[in-house]
Parts: sequence; structure tokens; C-alpha cells
Amino acid sequence: MFQKILIANRGEIAVRIIRACRELGIRSVAVYSTADREALHTMLADEAICIGKAAPADSYLNMERILSAAIASKADAIHPGFGFLSENAKFAQMCRQCNIVFIGSDADIISRMGNKQEARNTMMAAKVPVVPGTKEPVYQAEYGLQLAKEIGFPVMIKAASGGGGKGMRISRSAADFKENFEVAQAESVNGFADNTMYIEKYIERPRHIEFQILADKYGNVVSLGERDCSIQRRLRRWWRNPRPSRWMRSSAERWERWRCARRKLPIMKAPAP
Repeated sequence: MFQKILIANRGEIAVRIIRACRELGIRSVAVYSTADREALHTMLADEAICIGKAAPADSYLNMERILSAAIASKADAIHPGFGFLSENAKFAQMCRQCNIVFIGSDADIISRMGNKQEARNTMMAAKVPVVPGTKEPVYQAEYGLQLAKEIGFPVMIKAASGGGGKGMRISRSAADFKENFEVAQAESVNGFADNTMYIEKYIERPRHIEFQILADKYGNVVSLGERDCSIQRRLRRWWRNPRPSRWMRSSAERWERWRCARRKLPIMKAPAP
């Protein structure tokens, strides 16, 4: 069991983790920016350490300062919550080098699954059905157009490092492809510092159904169920319905999809305390 956990996040996310630590008898360390000095999570935690100015780059995204706070407070582990550094492979690796447990996926898994083109290829290798699309990164609009014609319009242009609806554009013909590709790529560079793109067949009126899987380092694996995220606005999920989806044909189909993915990759690897 961990004795002390540093929470590398803020607000409601940090509060939930602090409360969970308290229930388990684990001491918690909050970090905060100067703007969050009197935030609720700093008051609920057993300890609180200021890690920088208000800008996230100077505080909640500053890996060195967060690790320094963990070492200074003698924390056994760092819980990143979600957002910020939760899917940052470099930070996970730095935690390992400092002998601090990163509560989340291993750095190599984050690297593989964080890049959506690589994630597609991994799932195809596991024989999990994926939307038709490219198998290699695309950097140039001209090459992308050639691939889009092979896939068949309409297509969705996506940032390999993207998320939250950013770096995504629909192209319905060769005439508008170049413009949409360049806009999506510019968003990717500005939002994720990465110009790597990929292209998929655009599915009209799809059902967006998610499965969440959690595994620890001892080989324990659970499926946290499914949720229907089909209600969307501007390419972003607007509502998550945590109930079995009527769009899946059977429970057997659900579990077979899950098993295929799980055999290929331990997607979530949360260290057990």
C-alpha cells in the first residue's frame, strides 16, 4: 500500500483523488499554481506545495517542478488525474527514473496508444475491426489526397496526436481536400505540437460506443463496461450514456472485441498499491 500520493492536478479531479486516498488511509499531497492558492484541493490535502505561476506551462505541465515536489514530500507515487500530464509518455518515464510510481499506463503503452495512427495499426494487428483508412502517417496534402481517393470520399482528416475535436476536418471531395488538410494540420501543430495526420473513411451517422478496460501490473483485468457517446456536437462527445448499447448485437460480440484488444496490448496498466 502506498503511504503518500502526490496529485498532479487541480480542482474537482484532485478533490476526488484526495477523498479516495483518505478512505484508503493514504496521505495526500496537493500541488497548486499561484492562482489556486486557496482552491479546495489545497485545503483538503494533508500537504500542499506551490509549483509555479498561473499558466499551466509554469505549473501543472511543469514536469521538473512536480517531480521535485514529489521528492521533497517523499511521495511514493504520483496520480496525474486526467488531462495535463496523464497521457504524457515522457513524464511517465521520468517518474520511473526517479523511482516514483506513475499511477497510469506505462510510458511505452502511452507512446503506442497516444498516437492514433499507431493505435489503429495495433488494433488491426489484433484483428479488431477498424474504420478503413491510412496505415502510415501523412504529412503532405498532395500525398493525403492520393490516399483519400483510394479510400473513397467523404473522408475524415485527423491529427494523430489529436483529441477533443481538434485537428479534425471532413473532406467530401478532392476539390476541398487540400484546404481542409492544411487547416486540420495547422490546428494539430498549434494544439499538440505535431504535424502528423491520418485519414479515415467518414461514416455518416455512426454510433460511437466506447469500452473501458483497466489492468494492473499483477495481471488483474476488468472491463468497466461500455458507454454510448453518439450524441456529439462539433465533433466532440456531448453526452456519455453509461448503459449497454442496443447497437451491439450481443454480449458475446462485446467480449470478443474486448478480448482481441486485450491479447495484443495491456491498454491500461494501473499499478496496484
